[in-house]
Amino acid sequence: MTQVESGTEPTPAPDPAVRCGRRGSWWTRGRVLAGLAAFTAALLLGHRLVPNTPGRLGSLLEAFLPWLGVVVVVLLGAALLRRSATALLALLLPVAAWAYQFGGLLLPADAQTRAGLDVVQHNASDENADPAATARTLAAAGPRLIALAELLPSAVPAYEKALGRAYPYHAVRGTVGLWSRDPLTGVRAVDIKPHDIADDWRRGLRAVARTPHGEVAVYVAHLPSVRLGAGGFGSARRDESARLLGDALAAERTRAVVLLGDLNGTVDDRGLRPLTSRLKVSERGFAFSYPEAFPVARIDQIMARGGTVGRIRTLPATGSDHLPIAARITLARPPVVSGHP
Repeated sequence: MTQVESGTEPTPAPDPAVRCGRRGSWWTRGRVLAGLAAFTAALLLGHRLVPNTPGRLGSLLEAFLPWLGVVVVVLLGAALLRRSATALLALLLPVAAWAYQFGGLLLPADAQTRAGLDVVQHNASDENADPAATARTLAAAGPRLIALAELLPSAVPAYEKALGRAYPYHAVRGTVGLWSRDPLTGVRAVDIKPHDIADDWRRGLRAVARTPHGEVAVYVAHLPSVRLGAGGFGSARRDESARLLGDALAAERTRAVVLLGDLNGTVDDRGLRPLTSRLKVSERGFAFSYPEAFPVARIDQIMARGGTVGRIRTLPATGSDHLPIAARITLARPPVVSGHP
């Protein structure tokens, strides 16, 4: 009698989708990625709700808020690799949030149908080896006003010589200066010194420029630097200085006001709210200005009251670690007051 040997069925090869960890369907995979996408959208739209203690985390987030767009791109790549329809659909949330927050900055500038006040702001650096060349670069943009920060006394004569012909009016207070094509009056220092800094710290000035568009109160300021360390985002001095500058702006009685300065903060940073709540900022152009070698943020700012700040752009590099920025400010026409018969 023939004996039949019992055998076993061969073990099937594992499913490649299972081996790669892609269990489930397109709609059930990638739930973690979808959650991260929703969280990114929440940060973009609700960054003001992120507490500033400990370590001023809210200000730190706001300093680099546009770069959350990079997070969206990374999540997109991960969703495609994961083949997750859920994650891809969820990514519409941060994409829409980023476009809402920053999409307008990518749009082209409005047509320049009206004359305006062209201005340049630059932290010229206290280590600038060629201030004369820096002055020529700034003047080549043809502005009516040039504001400088980190202006050493030893460098002032070089700027006076290089800018004197085209900009016969200038004022310097401490380490900030203003050069103008138009006469300057009412020049004075503005006290924005934090309480715990030495008395010789002077980084603010105010002057009234008598421009073809009317009188404009021009403020030039250089707020304290911020530091990122073990204790978090060190911006206490910067924030105190911004509050002092905001108080000065609130007391300013001239209708048209322009602020030019290295504010060591972006317009999204809540530490600059004393300024951004009182002045208009540009709605066009990222113009990252710092650091010059690889700009990641615009901490140099142009703001205005009684006018609109046009597209902000960067100018060619100078001997500074900042890039200069420029913009046209279209001043609002003064209201017409009808007379009585």
